[in-house]
Amino acid sequence: MRGDLEFGSIPRLVAEAARRHGDREAVVDGRSRISYAELAARVERVAAACVARGVETGDRVAVWAPNTADWITAALGAISAGAVLVPLNTRYKGTEAAYVLDRTRARLLFVTGTFLGTSYVASLRRAVGEPPSRGSDGPLPGLPGLRDVVVLAQDAPPDFHTWKDFLAGGDTVPRERVRARATAVRPDAPSDIMFTSGTTGHPKGVVITHAQTLRVYGVWSELAGLTAEDRCLIVNPFFHTFGYKAGIIACLLRGATMVPQSVFNVDTALANISTEHISVLPGPPTLHQAILDHPARSQHDLSALRLVVTGAAVVPLTLVERLRRELGVTVLTAYGLTEASGTVAMCRRGDPAQVIASTSGRAIPDTEVAIADNGEILVRGYHIMTGYFEEPQETAKAIDKDGWLHTGDVGVLDAAGNLRITDRIKDMFIVGGFNAYPAEIERVVCRHPDVLDVAVVGVPDARLGEVGKAYVVRRPDSTITGEDVIAWARREMANYKVPRQVEFLSELPRNASGKVLKGALRARPTT
Repeated sequence: MRGDLEFGSIPRLVAEAARRHGDREAVVDGRSRISYAELAARVERVAAACVARGVETGDRVAVWAPNTADWITAALGAISAGAVLVPLNTRYKGTEAAYVLDRTRARLLFVTGTFLGTSYVASLRRAVGEPPSRGSDGPLPGLPGLRDVVVLAQDAPPDFHTWKDFLAGGDTVPRERVRARATAVRPDAPSDIMFTSGTTGHPKGVVITHAQTLRVYGVWSELAGLTAEDRCLIVNPFFHTFGYKAGIIACLLRGATMVPQSVFNVDTALANISTEHISVLPGPPTLHQAILDHPARSQHDLSALRLVVTGAAVVPLTLVERLRRELGVTVLTAYGLTEASGTVAMCRRGDPAQVIASTSGRAIPDTEVAIADNGEILVRGYHIMTGYFEEPQETAKAIDKDGWLHTGDVGVLDAAGNLRITDRIKDMFIVGGFNAYPAEIERVVCRHPDVLDVAVVGVPDARLGEVGKAYVVRRPDSTITGEDVIAWARREMANYKVPRQVEFLSELPRNASGKVLKGALRARPTT
């Protein structure tokens, strides 16, 4: 039965998963082992605490944290209270996070404590101003819509809540009230707003419904062959559609065990695969390549691993063949984008290695894929976003009057319907699995007082696949160096967006209408 019809909404999915798989392990996070029954109880407690803090149906609730059990319960709890989830990229700097929080008018924020040496609370405070004076309505003066901030830790600054205190605040809310709120969530209501940048240079929020999410990942789970016996290592970050939905939602649909990993680290991944008997490993090709090439691989028991799902970059045929030969796993590749709920096409189990390596498979059921005259990939189906959050003009640019989503990617379809990505109409490039958007990067670099003009393109990189290269025009008499530009960018944006190379030009190449000729820049030799 289709996931959207069977469960209706994500809150009902959580409750049904507890009923069907109660004693089975749902989440393993370090020493913490949580059954499906315990997960549902934790989610309900978070929902009660959200209600106690005044979260209403349709309010936006953000989560800015790495992959942990707390992320799962915070996100699912907010959704069960009727809220719309807004995941924040853990690579964001404070200004980037503040933009999304302000743009969505987020009512509540769950934020990690210190992660990888960075205090996210301090970063956000620097971005929006000092702590409020007594009597202020919210914890951050620059974000008037944000009424509560919950730090997922034992300690929190004044005017913020600790995780423990926040949860305790919901203990007085009647269970019937919480369950009524969850039951009232409609399948066609928004479930989440995932932010993705575009060629306009500002991040846009992609709105997806409960029914769309459940239907797509019901299909994804079926095509991948996911079962309740599987144990999934989730390295893809939860703030990405793939990490959240092909991870958390897919496991809930099938009763599989989630093992979140907070940091992209091969040694940790190998240890998790061995000790937790991981059977399913989604992730970018760089992860799988690193596992194969790790000098200590033979010291880890990888025998339980049976399925690898990858995408987001070109997959070398040798990688597919080595995964099959050396680890004995099934390898599937896929293509998707946030505006299409994360999945458009998938290879099928049993496809030959050549098809898996050179294509992204066929369109998933009830989805149309077409190639426009200019080579652009067009997608139409039930899972196309309802729109960009409060941006009807941008939505109209992306989805035409016939319902086709214009992806900005260029590709071809073979006789069997397999989709092969050949280029990008958009300038976006992929850095180690993360999408980087030149227009957004250019806006930041141009704020440097010594930069007159800038254009950013993606260039090949042996480790990350692609990285940014900035072509910069200095202001007259400026002595700014490439190191200065990179240092500026590193202070202002997430690390994967930061250009790794800088070249100075007297002027940028432009056509007669003034548009930068990025093709000419890409053709220049790289360092």
